Amino acid sequence: MTQISTTQAAVHFQTTNDLLLNFQLSPNLRGVLEPFERQLRKLMGDDAKLAREAQMMHTMQLTLGRGDVVGSSSNTDLTSLSLIFHTLITHRAGEFGASNLGYCAALLVGLYRWTSWSPIIFYTQTLLCAFMCLSQSSSVTVTMWKTFLVARLPQLLVAFEKCVNTENTNSESDWKHAMQNALFTLHRRNDILSHCDSMIARAEGNLSPPSAPLFRCFLKELIAHGLLDQKLAVTFDQGIINDNMPSLKSEAQEAGITLEAYFDTKLSGEGDEPRMWLARIRRDPGSHASFGDFVTQRFASATSQLDIDAMGHICRLLYHDQILDSLSLHIKISDLVAYSLQFFESYTCETVGDPQTAFSHIGDVVMFLQSSVARFKSNTFSVNDKTVSSEFLKTTAQVYPLNSLTGGDLATFNAWLKALFESEGIEDTILRSTQPKTLLRIAASLVVHAIGLTVEGKMNMDTLRNGVMYFSDPLLNWTLVGITKALIHEIHQKRFNTPIHLEVLQTLLLSPSCPRLVLTLCGPRVMSLLANREQKGSVAPAALNTAELRQVITAALGVREQARIQSAITMGTRVPWQEYPRQAIQSALNMARTNKPASIDVERCLEVVSPSQFIRILWSELIVAATVPSEIENSRRLAVFILTAPRPPTTPPLLPIFLHNIVPSLITHIDSQQEQTMTMSAELLVALVSSVLTAAMHLELALQSATVKSQHLFGQSSSAMARRLVSDLRTHKFSYTSSTLAQRLSSSQSFLANFPVFMELGT
Repeated sequence: MTQISTTQAAVHFQTTNDLLLNFQLSPNLRGVLEPFERQLRKLMGDDAKLAREAQMMHTMQLTLGRGDVVGSSSNTDLTSLSLIFHTLITHRAGEFGASNLGYCAALLVGLYRWTSWSPIIFYTQTLLCAFMCLSQSSSVTVTMWKTFLVARLPQLLVAFEKCVNTENTNSESDWKHAMQNALFTLHRRNDILSHCDSMIARAEGNLSPPSAPLFRCFLKELIAHGLLDQKLAVTFDQGIINDNMPSLKSEAQEAGITLEAYFDTKLSGEGDEPRMWLARIRRDPGSHASFGDFVTQRFASATSQLDIDAMGHICRLLYHDQILDSLSLHIKISDLVAYSLQFFESYTCETVGDPQTAFSHIGDVVMFLQSSVARFKSNTFSVNDKTVSSEFLKTTAQVYPLNSLTGGDLATFNAWLKALFESEGIEDTILRSTQPKTLLRIAASLVVHAIGLTVEGKMNMDTLRNGVMYFSDPLLNWTLVGITKALIHEIHQKRFNTPIHLEVLQTLLLSPSCPRLVLTLCGPRVMSLLANREQKGSVAPAALNTAELRQVITAALGVREQARIQSAITMGTRVPWQEYPRQAIQSALNMARTNKPASIDVERCLEVVSPSQFIRILWSELIVAATVPSEIENSRRLAVFILTAPRPPTTPPLLPIFLHNIVPSLITHIDSQQEQTMTMSAELLVALVSSVLTAAMHLELALQSATVKSQHLFGQSSSAMARRLVSDLRTHKFSYTSSTLAQRLSSSQSFLANFPVFMELGT
């Protein structure tokens, strides 16, 4: 150690500090590195530490002085855009996802204004970031990224230009020129383009015919949306002239009908043919927007007419297929859920000619709802000013004691128990007199009660098995999600001393007619059940076939997802769940540091800790990252995204919590620190406050230009938040940190131009 120079010590200190902060290290290795880091800190001495902090503060002050400009490396920034793109796709089916075109356009306009990029830089970074996100996606998400890039991004850019041009700051020719330059830059990145094509080829498998190159598909959609002239497109890809790859649009034109009518013709049949056409639609991103309109119209029409055949058919197509993921980029899946809920609440089989078929179709509606509601945290869905609740779908696993059932529920329960387990069979009469919602609610109770009668010797096993087999038939298999969850809960409650429950569970899951959706939704619970049984050494019935159960679940979930869940089950006790938010922030910072597309699921973090706790964790990680001057910009971009990105109704906006709750407590905390640390923390707080307020203001203005309702975006306007912050700073006027905030913010001309209320602090 005595032979190491101060400069070498600083280099080693930074490397060691990075290892300790950003990697999962074994206790032995951490025990070696932490003392080593302390020795290096001593060796560096106070002078070196002061110099490094002075450089960091100088960088932050330059950042604030530049106002809205992101920073010295802003022209090559991928962090802000990649955070936005990942969130739009992750939460595509929600209120603030990719399906909300106006919101997406406003989000891009807000970023464009905040960064002060030129049109050329904005389009160049947008295209490069989108393609890089695809090139670094997983094999599970690569198809979704392709669909977003080809089918949705051109639409977003059209909406973006329309929104940004309302301010008359750029002409249409500016954006045409910007797109041309951006494509020239992207075209030269053959490393990214070729990697994207190879990833798509692996994901799509042996398709016939094979997909066209991604760049060509993107050019064709840019042409179709008026963002690029065909003559110019040829300069990037001469093969586009002779590209005769069949498309659904061209086929519909040759048939002399609209694309929506073409869909109706091809998807109206039964059997495998509609599924083959769905696969074609999925591989043709240019048709997705039209197909989304077709599907929405079908749901609306079937609901208004209470047409069970039409509703059952479209629901059956969608919940079986991945096409719903693609549609969620274009339409609000919540609207489809709302239509389905309205239909399910209103439909009865009292007058239908064939109640057996009608009940099967109702099952398709229920399974579509179960698969779709799994995407949402909300319990209520609205369309056409009608609001409906999906809460009943989350309680289908509840087992009701007989003494809690009253009136019609008790009569229905007794009638179905008799029909299923006393060999009377299911006649049309009982179907006509039963509300499907009631049957869905009591199905788990019927099975568990029958098992109880068998355990007590009041029912023999053959009778139980015969009754249970009705639930494997398409007539009733749509109730299996609740039944399966109820059986798993009973098995856990009875500590696996439940041979009959286990046998019934296996019978239902291994039935050839068990819907794949049931295995998908319940598979993780079944895997956890089997793992717990093995860990506790419970003796399973001789007939229990754990290998076959795992096999059918793997087939439903996919090998990769099954492996991920199994890993989570195995590792769950080793990694505390409370650490997820900190790890997510560290991971996002690390991706930004290495110039990779960054992502973070804020909603998932807020499921683990409260908003205030999450913001405090964010601040602690920003302080650590800020010790390296080059990391300040990436830290600031991540913080701005986290604090200003609109949250769904289920989570509160974070910006007011940060400004009104966290900043005052930070002022008190920073004032209590040592002088050197106090100065550094205060400057970081200045840069952060100025950045988030400016970004929020630009987003508000962009939402107004895009005519998007934004009254609940932050709960209050950016000007109101600024006014309250000024009041809070006045109450702390003898505080060093508060004085620093007031002085820096009131002396920045660009910041004052947006928030003149801070002039009051300079007087």
